[in-house]
Amino acid sequence: MNGSRRKVMKACGAMLLGGGLPLSALSQSTKAVAAGTRVVLLGQSVPLTGAAGEIGLAFAAGSRLAVGEFNERNASSGIQLKLLQLDDGYDAARAGANARTLLGADKADMLFGFVGTASSAAGASVATQQGSLLFAPFAAADTLREASHPNVFHVRPGMIDEALKIVRQCATVGQTRVALVGDEDAMGRAGLAAVQQAITELKLPELVATAMVPMGGGDKLDTALKTVLQQSPQAIVLVSLSGTTANAIRKLRKSGYAGSFMAFSIVGIDPLYAELGKDIGGIVISQVVPSPRPSAIPIVKEYRAALDNSDQTPSYEGLEGFIAAKVVGEAVRRAGRAFTTASLQRVMTAMTDYDVGGFRVNLRPGLRDASRNIDLISISADGRVLR
Repeated sequence: MNGSRRKVMKACGAMLLGGGLPLSALSQSTKAVAAGTRVVLLGQSVPLTGAAGEIGLAFAAGSRLAVGEFNERNASSGIQLKLLQLDDGYDAARAGANARTLLGADKADMLFGFVGTASSAAGASVATQQGSLLFAPFAAADTLREASHPNVFHVRPGMIDEALKIVRQCATVGQTRVALVGDEDAMGRAGLAAVQQAITELKLPELVATAMVPMGGGDKLDTALKTVLQQSPQAIVLVSLSGTTANAIRKLRKSGYAGSFMAFSIVGIDPLYAELGKDIGGIVISQVVPSPRPSAIPIVKEYRAALDNSDQTPSYEGLEGFIAAKVVGEAVRRAGRAFTTASLQRVMTAMTDYDVGGFRVNLRPGLRDASRNIDLISISADGRVLR
């Protein structure tokens, strides 16, 4: 865990937003593009500010790294990527407006990397209306994975995949009394639905308590947690951003709760560590990409090599953004410079077993992939990631 990352990313965000440069130009290369080159515009609405700002900044930065690498490798191929990034502050209405701007005025070839369940839904709706694609949404509801959304392509596993891993782990250690606390928003509701589905599929006891609270919580959080504790849960699953998660954990521990905490990857390890410090010890968090720590996994080595030439620090969200942009680049490469939305969609649908340097991707909409590799990790009091 890099303790300086929060300051670095916030400073980066301030620089990007306050330097007078249009957000749509953040990742544009200063190198001249050869005549006849097909420039593929990826339109991204992402929270560079707001409640999920740290997650959005890291994901966006990792994406920019991979786009830069693609352009270097394919300089003579006649195809280059251009990433247009607009801040939505983790607000679905702004994300929808950004999507219309990106596909309309900016003429993006597709939408890419929307962050947040409600924002991803807004982006998918606009993409459908305008006959475009949404690629690699971060933390989208599992309903966007159904065959009824053939223009939405996912790189990360679904919330149901994380829920199955979390619920199965609880059952493995004999925790049959499980409760859930979540943000009262689209993400929290999607997480609740995923956990309930996982419990049904695994034929386990129903949740003993559920508490959905508005971000910020206040007195409503206190009341909700009191209700949860009355049911004596052995484990509490958290489907929330770092603010609600940290507040809930502090209050529950202060009340004497000694059970387990399980969190979805959407919480963000770094922002949660910044909120809790040493109090993060023992919390279990699911992760949907490999650890960004040094390893023999090719995609991790590639990501870390790219970081060496940047001012970024490694993170799970940064690696996920890097993987997402790398996969979309491969899809564009396979489709060829003369691709249309329809031909690109066919190429993506056919990518059912693409190995991104040790990380397997199945892009076909409507297909459950139970073999997805999801890690459960815990964080030590000093911020080290443990398996």
